Amino acid sequence: MAGTATMERPADAKAAPVDQDVLIVGAGISGIGMAVHLQMHSPDRSFGLVERREQLGGTWDLFRYPGIRSDSDMHTLGFVFEPWKHEKSIADGPSILEYLNRIVDERHIRERIRFDSKVVGADWDSSAARWTVTMEDSKGARSTTTARWLYLGSGYYDYDEPFDAQFAGRENFQGQIIHPQFWPKDLDYKGKKVIVIGSGATAVTIVPSMKEAAHVTMLQRTPTWYFIRPAKDGFANFLRKFLPEGLAYKITRFKNVRLQDIAFRRAREKPEKVKEFLTKKLQESLGDRYDAEAFTPPYNPWDQRLCLVPDADFFEAMKADKASVVTDHIEEFDATGIQLKSGKHLDADIIVTATGLKLAVAGKIPVRVDGAPVDWHDHFYYKACMFSNVPNFSAVFGYLNASWTLRADIVSEYVCRVLNHMRDTGTTVATPALADPSSLEEENVFDFSSGYIQRSLHIMPKSTAQLPWRLSQNYVQDRIDMRTGAIADGVLTFSNARAVASAPAELEAAE
Repeated sequence: MAGTATMERPADAKAAPVDQDVLIVGAGISGIGMAVHLQMHSPDRSFGLVERREQLGGTWDLFRYPGIRSDSDMHTLGFVFEPWKHEKSIADGPSILEYLNRIVDERHIRERIRFDSKVVGADWDSSAARWTVTMEDSKGARSTTTARWLYLGSGYYDYDEPFDAQFAGRENFQGQIIHPQFWPKDLDYKGKKVIVIGSGATAVTIVPSMKEAAHVTMLQRTPTWYFIRPAKDGFANFLRKFLPEGLAYKITRFKNVRLQDIAFRRAREKPEKVKEFLTKKLQESLGDRYDAEAFTPPYNPWDQRLCLVPDADFFEAMKADKASVVTDHIEEFDATGIQLKSGKHLDADIIVTATGLKLAVAGKIPVRVDGAPVDWHDHFYYKACMFSNVPNFSAVFGYLNASWTLRADIVSEYVCRVLNHMRDTGTTVATPALADPSSLEEENVFDFSSGYIQRSLHIMPKSTAQLPWRLSQNYVQDRIDMRTGAIADGVLTFSNARAVASAPAELEAAE
């Protein structure tokens, strides 16, 4: 039997030096937000950011399809610390990138970002109380950096590989097949027949935006619930005329958070009433073009995320005969388009497969704790941002029923509270300790029927019905808990560098 070393470090053992206190992975909304919160709430902590792409922005730099825009209002998708100043609250991609770039430049964060640096490994060493992160650039050259805390702002989907619906016969199609995640820079669709497969936020954005196409057909297997709202927030723009920018933004943000919360709760408590309301708005918008089969989903509102249609642009395109909706199942692709199971054929020059994303946990980064690989499905969420028995590590997974940045803001604030507690107590390691995972009763908080969620449950961390081991979907309550709850709650344990038990090599070889 192999022996083990049990030598303990002295009680006053010091953590090993690091390149930065906090390493932020990803320079999109989550990463930039964390950097600013560190400046505001933990200015004594050094930090750096690494970004796999050559530009910041994350999702907003990657997606370049026509009409790319937010599917949440920018008074909640914007940061708590930086007012959204544009007239439109449903913003296009370039406006969001301008917002992020201005924040990064005004707050001198750009010089802390290491671009073209894809993280390919993260290793925690308990004896040094630090992470060693391995990066690789686009030429394959590798480098490492060390940090006391690792913060992942890398999003929740696979940047390299979208969901592949594996349509039969796609190799026979003689036109172009495009996925929105990898939209060609100079795609020529002028005067062409386009089919967009899908009925979610991406499809409903692309369809009315391809104005130069001869016709765009949205081919859906299942209808989606749509919510029409103005692209401009009249209330916000009114306030900005009379109030300071920051105060007007704060009031509008409060209003929109409350409205989001009320709408979601009403959909869960009285789904039939919400169905009636949404259907009535669609009928008013489409008039005699309304087709119940195309716009009556077989699920309740907010069983999947509501799909926003700003200024009813999607429906205006339908009324102008520039777009149409077909509800059917795909039999196969052929040389000239798509053969449907109903027997109907759709001709196409271009097919856009807006069939969804493929989720990824922790940016697909191999994470190891003292040499042991972390399988995220074996761990529970803690306070919606840390994970059971994984030290000095946090990540952002935004809300499904509200704006992503709402979670990113409160997670950043919470991590800063933890870092400040560690400074005040002279500790270097914070670990959500869970001795007996079987003592917790799992609950699927992803009670959304969306395909991209259901396809990924097997890789997601676990969650329970009660805090702190829960990824809650209630922002209003989460904000209270994260800002006011005790840091030293008896679950999050604080310690310092310690020796790691290891087997002598000669005994391992003799075993």
